[in-house]
Amino acid sequence: MTEPIIVGNWKMNTNVSEAVHLAQQIRQAAEQSGVDHQCSIVLCPPFVNLSAVGNCLRGSTIALGAQNCWTEPYGAFTGEISAAMLRSVGCEYVIIGHSERRTIFHEDDALIRQKMLRAWEESLVPILCVGETLHERQLHRTWNVLESQLEQLLAIEERRNPWVCAYEPVWAIGTGIAAEPPQIEQAHAFLRALLDAHGCTHVPILYGGSITPTNAVAIFSVPNVAGGLVGGASLNADSFVHIIAASIHARATNR
Repeated sequence: MTEPIIVGNWKMNTNVSEAVHLAQQIRQAAEQSGVDHQCSIVLCPPFVNLSAVGNCLRGSTIALGAQNCWTEPYGAFTGEISAAMLRSVGCEYVIIGHSERRTIFHEDDALIRQKMLRAWEESLVPILCVGETLHERQLHRTWNVLESQLEQLLAIEERRNPWVCAYEPVWAIGTGIAAEPPQIEQAHAFLRALLDAHGCTHVPILYGGSITPTNAVAIFSVPNVAGGLVGGASLNADSFVHIIAASIHARATNR
């Protein structure tokens, strides 16, 4: 059984000095507690802080990730960041298709597929986010939505490259309302079966959606939950490292 993966998505938070301070705190706390050698930890700060945070993480086991990338390697795409640029500052991971990109910026599955392909071209590990809105869940369309979001990706050969899937019910992101363990278990079981059926047994499935130190152990104890995509709680070093420790504890307990 592989070690858990915990990703901190800082979203549009922290200036450079705040980002450096937070990264230093997380690194120090993780190294002092020893969790850095028992869990794959990824920090995803805003674009403008990637280089500074990368310098803070140099020599540690904590990986650097980005929150998004564009589909092309270069060109006239004002305001966009290429996967090659991310790679040049030391990124190893990139979040693709986060619900906020889908809902606020209207990214569709075809665009997300192209971003996945570009990330693979630059040897980045994409963290693909999938999940249903509250309206879709109320209409009992959760399984249709999840399958549709993965459909174009599972049809291409490149899916055999390293990648991570993150289930994030949109209605539980930033609301303080986490999905209940039975809901998480059903969704992760569905995704696990779908991925396995397409030869993607190597793909871990993370849960994302209002993970806190209080509910972390319960969430990480759910079958097929390989770690977490953490939002607000990753902006506090103590909370984030507590969540990391919870993932390790749950993994050891449920072996």
